[in-house]
Amino acid sequence: MKRVELKPLALAILLFALPSMVFATEWQIDPAHTNVQFSVRHMMISNVRGDFNKVSGRVTSEGQNPATIEIEATIDASSIDTRVEMRDKDLKSPNFLDVEKYPTIEFKSKKIEANGTGKWKLTGDLTLHGVTKEVVLDVEGPTPAVKDPMGNTRVGATATTTLSRKDFGLNWNKALEAGGVIVGDDVQITIDVEAVQKKS
Repeated sequence: MKRVELKPLALAILLFALPSMVFATEWQIDPAHTNVQFSVRHMMISNVRGDFNKVSGRVTSEGQNPATIEIEATIDASSIDTRVEMRDKDLKSPNFLDVEKYPTIEFKSKKIEANGTGKWKLTGDLTLHGVTKEVVLDVEGPTPAVKDPMGNTRVGATATTTLSRKDFGLNWNKALEAGGVIVGDDVQITIDVEAVQKKS
């Protein structure tokens, strides 16, 4: 049998790839301890705040290195909750999210860059209302890993961004007699994520 020898370049590539193969870590987003909150101006005088109560996804990284993080997350659009039933019904309707046609909101990261100590700029594609746009989130974290009472390893992080709802085709509005509109354009987003390390 002919002996196969690794040439120096091939050996270097293999050694470079080994850390990611050996130390790749997967985390599952914990829906019970993850919050997706939003805020939008109402009639130009106050803010309406709400949550999406159902979110899932995964985070992968090379060990504990935040610079290698990749994220995929899915939000159930019908889980929107502003604590007013009539308003939630309108937000789920074709006037806004049209949840029957677009049941999920999805995010997939593309790159992450350091932005100071413990801070990052996370760039990814957000698909909302059938439209995919690149967005940038300001991230703080991740926290140091901790063990919960059941022996699971957990970390947390917070991300914020501001979106234009019109960028995603959410255009409904109504003018006020005194000037201005009922619903503001900019939507402020705050995401508190808790993730659990997947056991091998």
